[in-house]
Amino acid sequence: MLFDIYRQHYKALFFLGLPIVIGQIGVIVLGFADTLMIGHHSTLELGAASFVNNVFNLVIIFSTGFSYGLTPIVGGLYGTHQYASAGQALRCSLLANLLVAILLTICMGILYLNIEHLGQPEELIPLIKPYYLVLLLSLVFVMLFNGFKQFTDGITDTRTAMWILLGGNVLNIIGNYLLIYGKLGLPELGLLGAGISTLFSRIMMVVVYVIVFLRSPRFTRYRVGFFRLKWSRKLFDRLNGLGWPVAFQMGMETASFSLSAIMIGWLGTIALASHQVMLAISQFTFMMYYGMGAAVAVRVSNFKGQNDIVNVRRAAYAGFHVMLALGIVLSSIVFCCRNYLGGWFTDNNPEVAAMVTSLIFPFLVYQFGDGLQITFANALRGMADVKPMMLIAFIAYFVISLPVGYFCGFIMEWGAVGIWMAFPFGLTSAGLMLWLRFRKQTR
Repeated sequence: MLFDIYRQHYKALFFLGLPIVIGQIGVIVLGFADTLMIGHHSTLELGAASFVNNVFNLVIIFSTGFSYGLTPIVGGLYGTHQYASAGQALRCSLLANLLVAILLTICMGILYLNIEHLGQPEELIPLIKPYYLVLLLSLVFVMLFNGFKQFTDGITDTRTAMWILLGGNVLNIIGNYLLIYGKLGLPELGLLGAGISTLFSRIMMVVVYVIVFLRSPRFTRYRVGFFRLKWSRKLFDRLNGLGWPVAFQMGMETASFSLSAIMIGWLGTIALASHQVMLAISQFTFMMYYGMGAAVAVRVSNFKGQNDIVNVRRAAYAGFHVMLALGIVLSSIVFCCRNYLGGWFTDNNPEVAAMVTSLIFPFLVYQFGDGLQITFANALRGMADVKPMMLIAFIAYFVISLPVGYFCGFIMEWGAVGIWMAFPFGLTSAGLMLWLRFRKQTR
């Protein structure tokens, strides 16, 4: 029976993916808390947060995609018991991530100097600028954290990242409360306080990861390779060869959301605030899918290292089955709460609440496509078949999604709803193309 064939994969994906999903729930809670606290402090700050967070989400997802180049390498080495080489791969990955972080910081600094020319509401610029600078300082720590996380996930130790993420998110929420509202004698900094709290928590998560890696006995066999093996140019080149295609694939997907935020900014502060609320809600599903997708990548990379193509296929399709079940459950929750969501995130602003309700329909429509593309993007990543993903992402998000969003939003004059209607087209087309590529590679 079908269930008997996939049962062991469901079980393995559950135990491997559950800690990742729990860690992502922490990220979701943090996103919700950020939006709630900022939204109740002021609607203007919520609009400014929407713009800055969307721009930085593009960069953070891009950098996360680059760090994914480590997963198939470490997963394959772990599957063949080459533990010292896995530690060597981590060291090379941290260097590569640091260099990419410096490059992205320079690029985002140039964008900061031109921020007034992006067509955002003038009243938001004084709020956007300081918040932007603080988040800019945190990019290096995001990249270093990603390097450690992809390493521990690749060796099937997903619990370490879970606990560090949860601890960092709790620290961030406490910092938000103290600095946004000015509690315990601290100054009331509003949106800037949220940024400072985010920076501090990201620094501490890297510090804790370093301490755990250096002190924990379970990483002893990896530390041998980390400290004693020489730098490997071949390994460094392979990390870049795998990391950049995944970075551009994920970056282009996120760009369809981030560039849409710029278009929504042309519609005014209310539209931007509503968009920020919907993004916080969309993270609720995306991060859950992401957790299971990461488990798929680890399982596929382990089987690929053993040249077991049958179980490569089964691991990927089992992941998609789990993803469909998650999508049904999560979409049902959002649908049942559709008339209340806007009010949760703003301080009695009926215009934002009404617009959020209108954006629920396109959000629900794209859940299938989102689950499909996350599953098979991660399966291809686990197989180290990443170069075609760039072309697929370009077609889905730049050729299809963004033009459809502009057409529906401005030519058809459907406003924010029209811009959001583009996402089902982009995500579903990406998912179908990635699935076809995976099927071709595993025949």
